[in-house]
Amino acid sequence: MTLPSSIRVGGEVDAHCNKCDMNLAHTILAMVGTAIKRVQCNTCRSQHMFRGQQPLVKATSFAAPRKAASTSAPRAPRTPKSEVVVIGFDEQLKGKDLTKAKKYSIRDTFKVDDVIDHPTFGFGIVSAVRVDKVDITFKSDVKTLAHGKGGGEQKPAFTHPKAAEGALADKPPSDEAASAEPSPES
Repeated sequence: MTLPSSIRVGGEVDAHCNKCDMNLAHTILAMVGTAIKRVQCNTCRSQHMFRGQQPLVKATSFAAPRKAASTSAPRAPRTPKSEVVVIGFDEQLKGKDLTKAKKYSIRDTFKVDDVIDHPTFGFGIVSAVRVDKVDITFKSDVKTLAHGKGGGEQKPAFTHPKAAEGALADKPPSDEAASAEPSPES
């Protein structure tokens, strides 16, 4: 495939310049393959995307080879798409016993189709379960919440560091406090 010598970066092409509001000669600044992408007006020197038709090149150079006529059997007619049925949230809750809904707690673990009673979002149905997160479908939205946190393991209790006598807990002992302590040699 050979392009005319003028269709190259640095070559010229006629294009519409919005600043001049005329079709004028432009210098080609950028090309992607054989397509001109960016040009500069030779009159006002403004740069812009190439807006216009690509210059004509021999039709045989760009045309894809045509496929031979197909001798295979015609395609079978497509089957019609099945109708999409959307089940509303209230219809999903109809078959569930809301009195047995679990109160949501980050410490509890849940499984798919569990009914949850959340203090903010109300009743919901667990639609997906991951290691430490669950997707719960509520009437207003689907929320991703944590679950199974802090089950049987207890976290260690925090204790405040003890301050050395005469020193603040967050500062090292001063020289006076160190000299006041009896040395082990005396």
